[in-house]
Amino acid sequence: MSIKVILDTDIGSDIDDAVCLAYLLSNPECQLMGVTTVSGEAEKRAMMASVLCNVAGKDVPIYPGAEEPLIGRQRQPMAPQARVLGNWKHETKFPKGEAIEFMRRTIRENPGEIVLLAIGPLTNVALLFKTDQEIPKLLKGLVLMCGVFTNSLPGVGPLEWNAICDPYATAIVYAGQTKVHRSIGLDVTCQVTMDSAEVRSKFKAPLLEPVLDFASVWFEKIDRITFHDPLAATTIFDSRICTFKKGNIDIELASDRLRGMTHWEADPENGRHEVALEVNRDRFFEHYLSVFD
Repeated sequence: MSIKVILDTDIGSDIDDAVCLAYLLSNPECQLMGVTTVSGEAEKRAMMASVLCNVAGKDVPIYPGAEEPLIGRQRQPMAPQARVLGNWKHETKFPKGEAIEFMRRTIRENPGEIVLLAIGPLTNVALLFKTDQEIPKLLKGLVLMCGVFTNSLPGVGPLEWNAICDPYATAIVYAGQTKVHRSIGLDVTCQVTMDSAEVRSKFKAPLLEPVLDFASVWFEKIDRITFHDPLAATTIFDSRICTFKKGNIDIELASDRLRGMTHWEADPENGRHEVALEVNRDRFFEHYLSVFD
């Protein structure tokens, strides 16, 4: 039985968003209900999502969402990988100002059935939770690529990009009362990487061709992919890829220097949030690549 998923993404910045969307479109266990985009140049990000949906032959609703954080400056005003959009067939017109209502309506029409997967700054999700305060309880689950929760990986932390891009939105989302409130943090996702040569040797499926084209822009500055967002997505379909532990997460808002930092305290009995502590790297890559066979 397939799982219904809404993807909220800042595709076009880090390449892993495109890697994640390709996975969802190829996974037979995923029923992708829609894609919303967030952060600067949200419409160009929607165009990039439409490239992959078009190659996959799937008619997935795509809605450009919020371009600015709730409060504070915009940290990623551009979508650099949109530079190669001209190489691929894509949609150019999308509903404007309807992303939050699309999410709200779809979740209400499918109570207890939707997993909301958020892999960018949390502005759209925060607006959704504030627009309709019953929504968190109507979700099947909320899965986030967000935060840093342990010091298990030297050199990683204490801040994570999605959390600090809109820290007030992050605080709103972590206050949401969802049945499953899952975070896969930077301290875990940084353990699943692949250099550009290996990526090119293994990304052979037709749907990964535009991903490689987007990656050509990414590889100009960074010669590897870190599978942050795909790791979060795969845990929806195989929870054994990561080891999780319950606890409670608070978001730092008082300190200018650390605003958006995720404070986690384990509470196995009564914790409202579950946090990934470990990843089975081999299991992840086997699962990820298997959907393209």
